[in-house]
Amino acid sequence: MSPAMQSVFDDWTIPVWLTLAIVVTSALYLRGWFALHKTRPVQFNGWTLFSFLAGMASLWLAIGSPMDAFADVLLSAHMIEHLILMSIVPPLVLLGQPIVPMLRGLPRFLRKGVAGPLLRLRPLRRFAHWFITPVVAWLAMNITLLAWHVPGAYDIALENETIHDIEHLCFLFTSILFWWNIVRPWPTTRRDYNWGILLYLVSADLVNTALSASLAFSNRPVYTYYVEHPNPFGLAPLPDQVLGAAVMWVVGSLAFLFPAGMITLQLLQPSRYHSQYSQAHKSA
Repeated sequence: MSPAMQSVFDDWTIPVWLTLAIVVTSALYLRGWFALHKTRPVQFNGWTLFSFLAGMASLWLAIGSPMDAFADVLLSAHMIEHLILMSIVPPLVLLGQPIVPMLRGLPRFLRKGVAGPLLRLRPLRRFAHWFITPVVAWLAMNITLLAWHVPGAYDIALENETIHDIEHLCFLFTSILFWWNIVRPWPTTRRDYNWGILLYLVSADLVNTALSASLAFSNRPVYTYYVEHPNPFGLAPLPDQVLGAAVMWVVGSLAFLFPAGMITLQLLQPSRYHSQYSQAHKSA
């Protein structure tokens, strides 16, 4: 291993509490999934299990593995970390249909004595429904994305580990809200897609493109942190910034445009997809 790589690994320590939280969350989901698989084997199949666990693994890879240490020294690695948090973890977790399995996985006293009464509170339910409406979810994710990439906020997050953790939570939470309207995990009310969902995805891609382009075509490093803290790989801040912007631009756009393409096919062949959806809904 090169000295530069070794120096990054030396700065990394396994985040015990994050790792424990991911393990406990996965265990609760597994417990609930196995219970539901007995009565709903079509709905809770191997794919849902794989999706959720892959989402948890991706979450640990992004902010628990040595990638997080690389993200502290390279802007390009930091952008990859953000892409995983915002474009890979949320859809994978939601494709695992996590709501009911997580509830079923809780110990009975917590499910009956805490979770159940909370979920029956009408003000809380109304607030949750409002929070996942398309306009609110779109604004929450895109404003969060832009706000944390303002130079001052970005640099402070790298200087302060607590603020950096808050940044990660903001990205993850608001991205889950955004992808909720695409995946619509059960028992969310299912309804057919309309052309508005394409505007939802494409407009989010335009925000990502604008941010990426501003970094890619800047003639100077935008974030002073990388100027004041040279990375051990000898990569100059400006080429690192261009590389990170290119990754964000290409991969980030694919994350929005791929589902947009799939939904377009569905909208162009409504009878075929409506029939498939009806069969799946009946089997569930």
